[in-house]
Amino acid sequence: MEQLTRALYQNLIEKDRYMYIVRGLGVTMEITLMAIAIGVVIGFIVAIVRSTHDKTGNMKVLNAVCQLYLTVIRGTPVMVQLLIMYYIVLTSVRSKIVVAGLAFGINSGAYVAEIVRGGIQSIDNGQFEAGRSLGFNYIQTMWYIILPQVFKSVLPALANEAIALLKETSICGYIALQDLTKGGDIIRSQTYNAYIPLLSVAAVYLIIVMLFSYLVKLLERRLRNSEQR
Repeated sequence: MEQLTRALYQNLIEKDRYMYIVRGLGVTMEITLMAIAIGVVIGFIVAIVRSTHDKTGNMKVLNAVCQLYLTVIRGTPVMVQLLIMYYIVLTSVRSKIVVAGLAFGINSGAYVAEIVRGGIQSIDNGQFEAGRSLGFNYIQTMWYIILPQVFKSVLPALANEAIALLKETSICGYIALQDLTKGGDIIRSQTYNAYIPLLSVAAVYLIIVMLFSYLVKLLERRLRNSEQR
């Protein structure tokens, strides 16, 4: 017990080393939230384009662009995409957080797109016909009738994608970003103790995931209750 106390003090309290983890957590959350926002926007747009093409045959050029995007992004490792964004595409951007947020957001958008497209395809065609009977055009039907139903059905899958995205940001150290994982690694390099820093980082990730999962469950419960009213 005394050794554990000494190790905790040396790795976290001494010289305020815990601040590496605190600051790293802030960077991780910034990147994750930015990437989630970008991924959701890209994903919904791509899903709508592809679903529209599947149902109407329109938007052939946009659909081809979306298919190319999905093929490239899902067929290459996210770490390679991050390095390409940092060293090739966005070399003039000074903020590494912005670069990482864009890289992870573009990557996540490809997976969100397929999740949402699957949700759209699961909606009965009668819903589209109901929209037309109300005088809505295709875009209005999609916005007011289809997408709200799709969001409810794909929320668990979107939550899983967000959790995966949070954990994927742990590779940000490759572009010298001091994220949560890198913060633990810095402590390890100073104290030559791997146990406490790495277990602390793992515990923080676990707490965030559990908190996020709890919030998603609350949202699902609220959506179910709103349907019953």
